[in-house]
Order: sequence, then C-alpha cells, then structure tokens
Amino acid sequence: MTLTPDLTEQELVARCLEPDRPADRRMAQRLLFERYKRAMFSVALRILNNTDHANDALQDAFVEVFRHLDSFRFQSTLGAWIKIIVVRQSLRKRQLEWRFETIDEERHDQAVEVPDTVTGEALDAAIRSLPDGARTVFVLAEVEGYKHHEIAAVLNISEGTCKSQVSYARKLLRRKLSELI
Repeated sequence: MTLTPDLTEQELVARCLEPDRPADRRMAQRLLFERYKRAMFSVALRILNNTDHANDALQDAFVEVFRHLDSFRFQSTLGAWIKIIVVRQSLRKRQLEWRFETIDEERHDQAVEVPDTVTGEALDAAIRSLPDGARTVFVLAEVEGYKHHEIAAVLNISEGTCKSQVSYARKLLRRKLSELI
C-alpha cells in the first residue's frame, strides 16, 4: 500500500487501526505523526519552555494517541483531539514544579499590542520568558484559544486565578515588548 499525504482524517485513522496489515498500520501512524508533530511540538514547547521536556511530552502524547485512537469519534478534528492530549501530557510534565504567582492588585484585561517592528522570534522569546504559571495559562488562553473555565478545569485552579494569570502575563508582555521598541 502506498500512503499519500492527502488522505482524509477518516482514511488515515482507519489505516492506523488496520489490524490485518501491521506494516501498513505503521506507515499510517508515521504519516499521522509527521502531519501533526510540528504544531503539537509548538504547543508543548510553549507550555514547558524546554525543548527536551517538550519532546518528551510530544512522544508521550503520541503514544497515548495511538493507544486510544480507536476511541476517537470524529466529534472534533483529529488535530484538536491530539492537541488536548499534548496539552495534558505537557501539564503532567509541569505538575511537580507548578507555581502560580499571587496577584493582589486589580488588573485590567487589556489586549497586548504587538508593534509591527517586533519579530515572531522576539514575541516567542518574550512569551517564553514569562513565569511558568502565567506563561502556561497565557498560552492556553491567548495562543491556543481555550476558555478560562476550560483552563481552570484542566489545571485544577479557579477561573479567577486563570483570569488573573492571563492579565498578569499580558502586563509583563506589554512591558517586555515596550523594551523592544
């Protein structure tokens, strides 16, 4: 069998689950991994801020993906389902070192304005320089698009803590980005 990169998600999942053709199954799994690895690595790296840990989380996540692929029901896109697994694996890696800074002052929820002169690399570096808790919540909310209640449930924190961490991260990013101008 020849696998082409243009397989639909349904075709790719079916071939990854093919019980009678182990060689074809492995080729399909490789194709699935290649299709999603870059985007999922970016998610893990933004959460963990460490290349080695992000690679570990990515590997563990794809092991879980292939172990539970038969339970995927196409109620979302395959990429969204994999992303949830990557986020959870990344958070497990962070769990022992998990820290949130306490924020006492009232915060205003303002968007971070990124000047046109700031490069993507500089913005990424500024995000990675945030404290762990604030960075993780910021990435999940602002980069990955999760809602505050979803983040709070996944991280086992209050929705208020989630909102304050995003606000705190925005304040720090505004400060860091203003230094780049």
